[in-house]
Amino acid sequence: MSERRLSESGFPIKGVYTEADLPGDLDSRLGAPGEFPYTRGVYPTMYTSRPWTMRQYAGFGTAIESNARYHQLLRAGTMGLSVAFDLPTQMGYDSDDPIAHGEVGKVGVAIDSIEDMRLLFAGIPLDKVSTSMTINAPGSVLLLLYQLVAEENGVPGSALNGTIQNDILKEYIARGTYIFPPKPSLRLVADTFGYCRSEIPKWNTISISGYHMAEAGASPVQEIAFTLANGIEYVRAAIAAGLAVDDFAPRLSFFFVARTTVLEEVAKFRAARRIWARLMRDEFGAKNPKSMMLRFHTQTAGVQLTAQQPEVNLVRVAVQGLGAVLGGTQSLHTNSFDEAIALPTEKAARLALRTQQVLAYETDLTATVDPFAGSYVVEAMTSEIEAAADALMARVFEHGSAVDAIEAGFQKREIEQSAYQVAQEIDSGERVVVGLNRFAIDDEEPYEPLRVDPAIEAAQAERLAKLRAERDGAAVDRALAELRTTAAGTGNVLHPMKAALRERATVGEVCGALREVWGRYRPTDRF
Repeated sequence: MSERRLSESGFPIKGVYTEADLPGDLDSRLGAPGEFPYTRGVYPTMYTSRPWTMRQYAGFGTAIESNARYHQLLRAGTMGLSVAFDLPTQMGYDSDDPIAHGEVGKVGVAIDSIEDMRLLFAGIPLDKVSTSMTINAPGSVLLLLYQLVAEENGVPGSALNGTIQNDILKEYIARGTYIFPPKPSLRLVADTFGYCRSEIPKWNTISISGYHMAEAGASPVQEIAFTLANGIEYVRAAIAAGLAVDDFAPRLSFFFVARTTVLEEVAKFRAARRIWARLMRDEFGAKNPKSMMLRFHTQTAGVQLTAQQPEVNLVRVAVQGLGAVLGGTQSLHTNSFDEAIALPTEKAARLALRTQQVLAYETDLTATVDPFAGSYVVEAMTSEIEAAADALMARVFEHGSAVDAIEAGFQKREIEQSAYQVAQEIDSGERVVVGLNRFAIDDEEPYEPLRVDPAIEAAQAERLAKLRAERDGAAVDRALAELRTTAAGTGNVLHPMKAALRERATVGEVCGALREVWGRYRPTDRF
């Protein structure tokens, strides 16, 4: 056993907890399931009436290959799709752009135009599945392509369910796939809120993400404090754009990690719900209960997976998934055991889904709501995390706003310090990683990872050349000119953006038109 007795967030974990560790106002801190402050879950019945959405993240190579994987997952019983895009798509570049060389199809699927989006979702009933798209700076572009393909198949926007990540602020903090400076980026987010309210009303317009900050090294307290601070920034931006809080807040969603430290993770999720409910009611005056509900997707912790003895990751993922379910997640992606090596194989992806199905159908986790309510240790941890997160959020807002803190490098520095401490603990052996710094074996069994065909890049370039030759170039130019005009003014850019995409403008061309007006963001920029 490790001698560590500190939580991931740095507070001591006692060997024994008693009633004396419970907060004196526990009843008001808890509430009932489905009622303010939503500590016990956002719905009264939680999983007793239906399990969480089992959503498996997938996407690689070409749209045709990814479409085949989606059909496999749906046949295996997944309830929602989650799309991974390649790096050029995430950065708003076409596959034939010189800057995209060597990255096409590598970490996700390459989507350059409406033609790729048609192939990606061929044969999939878009009015029956829920689709999550992990895309940020060009999130609105990919959402509009999805809507256009749905409309071609007779599915109106009012019937579409899903989420775009669309969380640009965490990109400046921890990930780096930003395009524009923060101010126009926040405008694009607010424009998406307004557009979806009328055009795609059941769509979750943003997934405010702590996951990537956690993968970069953030502690549980840092994860929820910085995520909720970003959430406040988005709410303020939407209100400044003229939207009423109850008109958009019910469609906000969140995205967190689930680590192997189950008790602290459960407490983290419960604390996050409580903080958000209080903020929305007391700071922003929300009246609609749905505006106060922190609904979230969870992904198991990729950063905790090891390339050494990769089968051990099956155990890690099961434990992480358990924590997410006990914490009350609305949907869950379980990582494949081979993701520390390469993109998941079909068998590994199926095993990851089977992990969720065992949790849902072979355990008693779905028999009762919030089974840890009243637990001495979990309630004490929940209150500790809540207090620490509140204090850290106050430090963010000492800079003025979350964006001001980002400009000052505050969140990034805090996360880097946490990551450095974890790395030191692993190197010293103080933090045990099974198969890496303890219980290692001399001879690893060979493993054949999934490999992406490098010929994909040339094939995508050929498809783009054909598209540009066959489309009405003058119509595309007119549509892009209208997009630039709107971007330079105050109108909602999603309407001219959709018109350009309908004319078969590419993702790179649409993002390029916005770059011409809004510029690019560089970390040294001031705004």
